[in-house]
Amino acid sequence: MSQTIKENLSFVLMCLLIFAALFAVALLLEKLLIKDRKKLGSTHFISYTAIFSAMAGFLMFIEIPLFFAPSFYEIDLSEIPIMICTFYLGPVAGIVAELLKIIVKLLFKGTTTAFVGDFANFVVGCSFVLPASVIYHMKKGKKSALVGMIVGTAVMTVFGSLFNAVYLLPTFAELYGMPLDAIIAMGSEVNGAINSVSTLVLFAVVPFNLLKGVIVTLLTMLLYKRISPLLHKGDAKLQERSSKK
Repeated sequence: MSQTIKENLSFVLMCLLIFAALFAVALLLEKLLIKDRKKLGSTHFISYTAIFSAMAGFLMFIEIPLFFAPSFYEIDLSEIPIMICTFYLGPVAGIVAELLKIIVKLLFKGTTTAFVGDFANFVVGCSFVLPASVIYHMKKGKKSALVGMIVGTAVMTVFGSLFNAVYLLPTFAELYGMPLDAIIAMGSEVNGAINSVSTLVLFAVVPFNLLKGVIVTLLTMLLYKRISPLLHKGDAKLQERSSKK
């Protein structure tokens, strides 16, 4: 029992440290690289971040199974509101929204993966959102948004694959009480070429992240073009009210 508690506390501490590190990196990049940082009041920032986070959290309820991966790998579209949020408000908002969407999902749905899947969704999601946001905000435009999400997809694919192989899969096996061989066997059932952690990552995790990146990129490009004018119109009204005070 004490060993289990120790393992769980270690996992929670790791989660907190990684969030703090990602937040610090996002804040540093935002200050150093983004020249036209949007200056909005804290209430405006918090309100919009909360709205997009709530949307993303509820989108996590809709999970799409994949024929080429084990059942615990399911695509959700929660990164779309997060990407719109980070394009609108900046990298820091994107990281915070990634965390808040996980909290929303856990409050209403709980976890079926001993929190490892939720942690993975957060960290891998940040590896997608952070580079995409920084590239977009360095020179705002449709082209930079597309380039940012392509780079983000590449980073997410490489990082997500390595993170799964080195940390997430072994940690899931340990905390969930399932032998790593049993996880690999679940992969073998859907793809006979999967017979090790490396082949599970190659034939399941890599295409999973690539597919998710492509879907989120296409839908974000379609939606942000229509939503952006409404958001900026709201900014203009807010600035007008502030100038009258």
